[in-house]
Amino acid sequence: MASVSPAAAAAAVSGPHHSRLLLPSSPRRFPRYRPRPRARLRLAACHADTLLSSSSSPSEARAPPAPAVGPSAESATDCFVDWLRASGLPGGKVDIRERPVPCLREGKDLPLRYVAAGDDLQAGDVAFEVPMSLVVTLERVLGDESVAELLTNNKLSELACLALYLMYEKKQGKDSFWYPYIKELDRHRGRGQLAVESPLLWTESELDYLNGSPLKDEVIARDEAIRREYNELDMLWFMAGSLFQQYPFDIPTEAFPFEIFKQAFVAVQSCVVHLQKVSLARRFALVPLGPPLLAYKSNCKAMLTADGNSVRLVVDRPYKAGEPVIVWCGPQTNSRLVLNYGFVDEDNPFDRISIEASLNTEDPQYQEKRMVAQRNGKLAIQNFNLFVGKEKQTVAEMLPYLRLGYISDPDEMQFILSSEGDTCPVSPCTERAVLDQLVGYLELRLAGYPTTLDQDEAMLADGSLEPKKEVATRLVRLEKKMLHACLQAANEFINDLPDHTVSPCPAPYAPELK
Repeated sequence: MASVSPAAAAAAVSGPHHSRLLLPSSPRRFPRYRPRPRARLRLAACHADTLLSSSSSPSEARAPPAPAVGPSAESATDCFVDWLRASGLPGGKVDIRERPVPCLREGKDLPLRYVAAGDDLQAGDVAFEVPMSLVVTLERVLGDESVAELLTNNKLSELACLALYLMYEKKQGKDSFWYPYIKELDRHRGRGQLAVESPLLWTESELDYLNGSPLKDEVIARDEAIRREYNELDMLWFMAGSLFQQYPFDIPTEAFPFEIFKQAFVAVQSCVVHLQKVSLARRFALVPLGPPLLAYKSNCKAMLTADGNSVRLVVDRPYKAGEPVIVWCGPQTNSRLVLNYGFVDEDNPFDRISIEASLNTEDPQYQEKRMVAQRNGKLAIQNFNLFVGKEKQTVAEMLPYLRLGYISDPDEMQFILSSEGDTCPVSPCTERAVLDQLVGYLELRLAGYPTTLDQDEAMLADGSLEPKKEVATRLVRLEKKMLHACLQAANEFINDLPDHTVSPCPAPYAPELK
């Protein structure tokens, strides 16, 4: 699958497999596309690039609104909307419209489609329902719920299974029932609502936009995890042989190069929906009219939910006709949003960065300090999350943990162990040493970015950045703002110390920060 496309699940790393999984000898095949009488369905024609609800009688039907951009040259032959209608999608209250995208490939990009309100909507309205017959899940792919659960329990990623299935289906071309849907995903090419691909598909030079950000290391780690998934595909092919008997193609790693699999994997990752209150075999789902046609927003409460034999969307806010419909993306940080969907949410209440502190394992009193940390709800390696507007609270939370590293007197350590609660002694000199360590760490971390916060602001204000660099710049700008605020908070703690407090030499076993 040269590239399926857009938007929420982290890449699972394949693990060892200890049992042989057998599938039913004759898995259920999906019916091929057969057009149904259009009069029975309440959707507008495909060539208009709209998906509309209309009245039951032709005389009452309203005229379709003008698309956001004119129909593309491909619109007349692209049968995605016709396929939805003919496959039993009930009439809803939404349109499918088009919007232009930045010319990333010398003007060869087709407009991207999105779901918009067809009429004025109120909070609580059902925007649309998609029957489960049009939803791709492991249960449908594998034809057996118990087998799907066995696969997931054996650490085979749902995303890898879904991606492999769509790649084989794509090889069948128009003979595949899912051909129109796969073609629509191909149009998006894994790009999120800002028309930017996940950094997993960026070049090395483009990844340099993320220098200084922890996301760059996350991208490398995720790429390695996807490669491990790829190396497991042949095992899946042999274990689930009856599933793949319907495809007259080679085994996965011979049929698809790694880069093709990665494109498909990233595309599925960017558009998969995590359904709640369903069996494991249905929890990850590809839903037509879901992402990438729906935009994600962190402060939205609307979710795609399973309701019997359909997946529906109930909106959480009013919409005017033509406005893009949005859904909640879950409590994800901006780095995760960029990794999975290629966009940054400036109003993300879940955004944070982490500071990892760890007790020194070379410390002769390491075990005692670990016990004290655990007694206070902390680990030997502890992540402290830094949220916007809560930087001072984070510093205050870190100080007792960091003080542990500066205790060297065994008698003092025994006194702490025999006491209850957080009893590390607080002296001005030790406090200055701890805060100096934190300030030095924050300054070093900020120095790791190739640009300053002011330079980021200037580049974004100029408005001439290419899309990937703009997304990366928005991300690192938000990271730097949190780090600067934390640095300011740490300096405020220092200013509150007695005058002329001097930091002693660093403790030989001070906790490590990274």
